[in-house]
Amino acid sequence: MTRYGAQFGPDITFLGVPPCDLDHESTYSDADVVIVGAPFDGGTSHRPGTRFGPQAIRMADYLPHDGSRPSLALRTDGLKDLTVLDAGDVEMPPGDIVKALGVLEAAVEKVTRSGAIPVVLGGDHSIAFPDAKGVANVLGHGRVSMIHFDAHADTGDIEFGSLWGHGQPMRRLIESGALRGDRFLQVGLRGYWPGPETLDWMAERGMRSFEMTEIVQRGLTDVLIEASSIAVDECDGVFLSVDIDVCDPGHAPGTGTPEPGGLTARELLDSVRRICLELPVVGIDVVEVSPPYDSSDITAALANRVVLEALSAIARKRRDERDGTSWDPARPLLHGRPEAG
Repeated sequence: MTRYGAQFGPDITFLGVPPCDLDHESTYSDADVVIVGAPFDGGTSHRPGTRFGPQAIRMADYLPHDGSRPSLALRTDGLKDLTVLDAGDVEMPPGDIVKALGVLEAAVEKVTRSGAIPVVLGGDHSIAFPDAKGVANVLGHGRVSMIHFDAHADTGDIEFGSLWGHGQPMRRLIESGALRGDRFLQVGLRGYWPGPETLDWMAERGMRSFEMTEIVQRGLTDVLIEASSIAVDECDGVFLSVDIDVCDPGHAPGTGTPEPGGLTARELLDSVRRICLELPVVGIDVVEVSPPYDSSDITAALANRVVLEALSAIARKRRDERDGTSWDPARPLLHGRPEAG
């Protein structure tokens, strides 16, 4: 009998992986990856709704929620070849952003101290501050770099009278000392924000931002090679932060601040795969999925696949390191038939 698992209500986990309890370390002490939900949109400046993002990302699939997803390309099953557990949603009070972010930081720190990779499902992008800082608290401030996919730089200072919001987490991370500005790589920026003063602040900190025009002219592969080489220089791990609005709204309509002219869904998935195959990824978040504005679950499905692509690549990377093999993207799918020639 096919077991679909919980798909609605408080018992839902990411595609049916086993649950764990962050209050009891024994339940996740042997985990490779722990999924954490951050149902928070208290930092949103435009369209709300990302508090419903974690549930939508967990549910967005047409296959059984049975804790298995073999990758056709990578020939690995990220949900089985890794020990992936789901800790459920962190309780984040919507009316107190400082408290909410603090609770999430503590949760991410717990996961990192256990030796597992935290994968946080947002939520608006304000959660990147506690996500990356929670990892850096364990691995060392200044020892973790950031590769940040986004339409927006998120380096504002005071927005709407507050230091905290989804347009400011990257500035707060650098100011806190948790992450270095010169090991901060941003991919996919475009549009009409921020202004010159904020751009000057970013330049003074040595941030490297790849605007979409540069990506189109140079090619995404060259951009990722440059970003990756900077990310691993003098750093022990890479935090991957994916704002779903890095994609063109035609590929990800369900988000709070859509900006035309972004990456395609294919380009984002290929980028995530490459980063997780090649770099020492120590934390991931996927943010800004706002189901009330989604169309036919397009955005939630993409976010779900971003997580799966990351898990599959991490599993393949570990297998290759163990066996001394490497993944060949040109390998044909022959299903047991002998290769021609």
